[in-house]
Amino acid sequence: MLRLEEALWASGLQRVAGMDEVGVGPLAGPIVAAAVVLPPGCRIEGVRDSKALSRRRREVLDGEIRSRAVAIGFGIVEAAEVDRINPLQGGLCAMRRALDALPEVPEHLLIDARTLPDIDVPQTALIRGDARVHSIGAASIVAKVFRDRLMARLDLDYPGYGFGRHAGYGTVVHLDALQRLGPSPVHRLSYGPVRRAAERQAAAAMGLSARGRHNGDDEENSAEPALIPEGD
Repeated sequence: MLRLEEALWASGLQRVAGMDEVGVGPLAGPIVAAAVVLPPGCRIEGVRDSKALSRRRREVLDGEIRSRAVAIGFGIVEAAEVDRINPLQGGLCAMRRALDALPEVPEHLLIDARTLPDIDVPQTALIRGDARVHSIGAASIVAKVFRDRLMARLDLDYPGYGFGRHAGYGTVVHLDALQRLGPSPVHRLSYGPVRRAAERQAAAAMGLSARGRHNGDDEENSAEPALIPEGD
């Protein structure tokens, strides 16, 4: 997985950054991107696409990557912003913020599957880069662990949805919670299941309101007439 980095290091470059994003697909929570700059020659055993690793293994590798990296930058795009600009742009925006968060501009970017527009840094986009390129795999791991921890905190803020278990993905448990509770403030209303849950919630609220008004009319119409006191 180091072949591309080694070629760039051999050309004299020192700051080669791998970049990846996570959280485009979930129904809730932010999109998170990470940019990781490893020192020349650095190889961390076990680094690969974060999706191919267990949670425990990701946690262990996250600590090792953080201890050995020259620099790590994170970018976050919250759910409301994803709704506003769309998931594709949300992922690009998160990556740009991760790049901006690095203390020094890298000399070359290695990105999983995408090209980052409007930047002056040379870049290479690679399909399935998180499984083929060491620094991109490292970025995918730290981004995933970072986002999972954010979702665990959101689980405390919005109990009942199970964010700590499924990280906002559309699992059966999550969809059932959406049916029962309706969307939370950190759900993405532009995503179909969330939008439909919000529509059902709004329709139910309107129905209750209409029934309340109807019941109020019935009570008013069925009220007994006021008693008129008898005369002396």
